[in-house]
Amino acid sequence: MSNLLPQPEAERCAGEGATCAEIRSWPARDADLGQGLLVSRALPLRQHRLVGPWCFCDSYGPLSFTGRKAMDVAPHPHIGLQTVSWLFAGEVLHNDSLGCQGMARPRELNLMTAGSGIAHSEETPTPNSGRLHGLQLWVALPEAERRRTPAFDHYRDLPVLEPGGGRVQVFMGDLAGAHAATRAFSPLVGAELQVAVGGKLRLPLNPAWEHALVIIEGEVELEGTRLAPGALHYLGTHRSGLELASKARAHAVLIGGAPFGESVIIWWNFVARTTDEIRAAREDWEHHRHFGDVAAYRGQRLAAPPFIGRPVASR
Repeated sequence: MSNLLPQPEAERCAGEGATCAEIRSWPARDADLGQGLLVSRALPLRQHRLVGPWCFCDSYGPLSFTGRKAMDVAPHPHIGLQTVSWLFAGEVLHNDSLGCQGMARPRELNLMTAGSGIAHSEETPTPNSGRLHGLQLWVALPEAERRRTPAFDHYRDLPVLEPGGGRVQVFMGDLAGAHAATRAFSPLVGAELQVAVGGKLRLPLNPAWEHALVIIEGEVELEGTRLAPGALHYLGTHRSGLELASKARAHAVLIGGAPFGESVIIWWNFVARTTDEIRAAREDWEHHRHFGDVAAYRGQRLAAPPFIGRPVASR
């Protein structure tokens, strides 16, 4: 999905490296995109910019609708990242400039590797269930991989864990001995967690990695701290496991990975290393160069927003 809340200035994002196993929470940025579609941005934030290679996290919905498109994101470009589309309810149809098409549904993953450059669209298909609730995440590609040939993958069979106290589905990377065989270029984890009523969900973590939680529904308790929706809950490094407890049903997403070790610049839908790269990619898009057309989409593509070539700290 496109960054629908772009700033005119690029955001410089760098990881913290090794930290301690403490819980730090910061409120997400909320916006109403119209037609009832609410977006909550948990990453990047001014206080925190990267969790492993994860550099962007928007949640949207839940939304019920009839007789219209709840999502209609016209063709737009990406470079230097992977888009990770994960749904809790509903459907989203992906089309791209490679000619690939993929229908995202709950418990299935749409994964687009932008690499050197790709354009895509995302829209509510016809027919549809009349519901929409999901997550859009980006993974920054490391220097050695960020100019690679673009690709699109759809995954249906992703590992599920039932450790007691809830259910876990790993949609990227590795967690508790489970491996999602998805295309990845950095050590990382992305997982959907469901905590049962009155349950305690225990999971081992890689202590060399940093992790964060985004609560989708309900509240969970971790080490005596209540974690609620509408925030990024950063867990730091040097944490060998977590135990989430909930009196009612709760729903969360865990992201993490090895500290990225590189500074990136994010603007609109581009992850780069310099403002010159961003400026060149913007000009290519505006002049219909390099990215290709999304032939399957019926309608106009998105125009690039204004750009000020001066990177600032993430707000």
